Amino acid sequence: SDWSSDVEPILAAAGDVGQYIFCSSAGVYKKSPQMPHQEEDETDPNCRHKGKLNTEALLAERGLNWTSVRPVYIYGPLNYNPVEEWFFHRIKAGRPIYVPGSGMQITQLGHVKDLATSFKLILDNEKANGQIYNISGERYVTFNGLAAACAEAAGVDSVDIKNYDPKKIDFGKKKAFPFRDQHFFASIHKAKAELGWEPEFGLVDGLKDSYQKDFGRGNFRKEADFSTDDMIKETFFS
Repeated sequence: SDWSSDVEPILAAAGDVGQYIFCSSAGVYKKSPQMPHQEEDETDPNCRHKGKLNTEALLAERGLNWTSVRPVYIYGPLNYNPVEEWFFHRIKAGRPIYVPGSGMQITQLGHVKDLATSFKLILDNEKANGQIYNISGERYVTFNGLAAACAEAAGVDSVDIKNYDPKKIDFGKKKAFPFRDQHFFASIHKAKAELGWEPEFGLVDGLKDSYQKDFGRGNFRKEADFSTDDMIKETFFS
């Protein structure tokens, strides 16, 4: 959906907006052979987050005091997007974790509290006017490494990680893995340098925080669905 069509009437009704902080997404960047993504990198007008791109353009066009924050993958307690939850379900059930490809694809997660802290530092900060900031964790992680980190966070010594070729199986409309199957990570240098922002959570510490305050208490957003896992097992590991 085009978020700008939702923002426009808000701006019209609000009148003189003193400051507008917009939560965009690092998903707006165009795929690049040079990583990590930086704020000045080319964006993809046809990406599924194009509504967020259009909103950034609208805010700039209006000449407002605006700032856009582009998180990579957000995680933490009460996460609406079942990112870490996907792994926790499988770890709790004692099932293998099926990771597409080699499992060496590199990605990045940022804790929701660190994201909130960045918003706090942007408030009433003249340096942030008209700026875009990538916000995420300090370290990058491979898919296989993330599976192991989730197991550690859940208090499990080891987890059975199995890699498979996703091109040799058709899942239909089902999603077999919660991350895009590519390298996807961004530089957070600009936010650290200009805002004085520093992530509080390392990856394992952040996953422990999420597990202990949410999934470990029996809370989750989606029921466990292992149907694609069973398809993978039957195709590659039976």
